[in-house]
Amino acid sequence: MNKRSTIKRLAASAAVLAAGALALPAAQAAEPLKIGFVYVGPVGDAGWTYAHDLGRQQLEKELGDKVKTTYVENVPEGADAERVIRELAQKNQLIFTTSFGYMNPTLKVAKAFPNVKFEHATGYKTDKNLGVYEAKFYEGAYLLGILAGKQSKTGKLGFVGSVAIPEVIRNINAFTLGAQSVNPKITTSVLWVNNWYDPAKERQAAETLIAQGADVLCQNTDSPATVQVAQEKGVYAFGWDSDMTKFAPKAHLTANINNWGPYYIDTAKKVIAGTWKPEDSKMGIKDGIVKFAPLNPVIPADVAKLFEEKKQAIVDGKLLPFAGPIKDQSGAEKVKAGTAMALPEIMSFNWFVAGVEGSIPK
Repeated sequence: MNKRSTIKRLAASAAVLAAGALALPAAQAAEPLKIGFVYVGPVGDAGWTYAHDLGRQQLEKELGDKVKTTYVENVPEGADAERVIRELAQKNQLIFTTSFGYMNPTLKVAKAFPNVKFEHATGYKTDKNLGVYEAKFYEGAYLLGILAGKQSKTGKLGFVGSVAIPEVIRNINAFTLGAQSVNPKITTSVLWVNNWYDPAKERQAAETLIAQGADVLCQNTDSPATVQVAQEKGVYAFGWDSDMTKFAPKAHLTANINNWGPYYIDTAKKVIAGTWKPEDSKMGIKDGIVKFAPLNPVIPADVAKLFEEKKQAIVDGKLLPFAGPIKDQSGAEKVKAGTAMALPEIMSFNWFVAGVEGSIPK
C-alpha cells in the first residue's frame, strides 16, 4: 500500500509539474505589450507633446492591462535622442518617436533592434520594423484660414513658425490659401522662432506680428503664448495641436487638434495580434485624426456654416486645399488651374505661396 501511495503521489506531482509547464506559455502570452514614447517637449506644453500624451492615455484607457506604456519627455532632436530611443528599445516591444528630428536616430536604432516595432511621427524613412505616421494638418490649417480671412479687418494675418520643415511650410501655405479663398488680397506674415517649444520667443514673435498690423494669428508652435498675446492685445488667434481655449477664451477662435488616440490604439492592437507591418500613414479630418476645438461664439453664424460646409467638402474629397491655380511668392505658376498637387508634392513643400510675406530659413 505504501508503494502504491508513493507512486500515486509521484504521479500527482508529475501532473502538477506538467500543468505548470503547459501554463507557462499562457502566462507569458498574457504579459502586457510594453510601449515607449519619446517626446520633444514637456507633456504640459499644451500643444504637440500634450496631444501625443493624451493619445497615450487614451491607449491605456482603451486597452487596459493589455498594454504598459512609458514616456521620456524633453528629448532634444539629436544625439541624445538616439540614446533615449536605444534605452527604450531594450525594455519595450513598440516605440513611438514623436518628432521630425528623431527620424535618423529612430532608423539607426531600429536596425539594431529588429524584433522591436518602431513608429516615427512626421518622417519619411521606413524599414522592415519602422513605420511612419502623420496628420494631414494642412486640411485643418486651410479651414482656419477661412475663419481668419472672414474675421480679419486689416487683411493682414500673422503666423508664428517653429522649424522650417515641409510640414510647417505646407501649414502656412494652406492657412494662407484658405484665407485667400474668402479674401484674395489677404497676406500672411511669418516669423520663425526656430524651435518647437520656446514660450518667450513665441510671445515675442506674436507681439511683433501684431505691431506690424496682423489682427489674426496662427502658429505651428507648442505653447499657448501666441493666443495669450492675442488676448492681451485684443486680436484673434488659433490654438494648435490641442484646444487652447482656456488660455485665451476671448481671442481663441478654434484650434487645429491632433487626435492621436485612435492611431495609437489601432497600432497597438495590430502588434498584439501579430498583424503589424510598417506603413506610411497619412491621416486627416476624414480619419478623425485632425479635429477642431469648439468655435468661438464671436464667429458669425454664416461664417460658422461656411466652415462646416468646407470641412465636409474636404472629407468628401470635393475640396483640395492645394488645387490650382497656385503661384509662388515670385508670381510663377506652380499649380495649374484644373489640377491639384499630389500628396508626395504636398509632403515635400519647400516654397511659399503668393501672399506669404517672409522667407524660409536655410
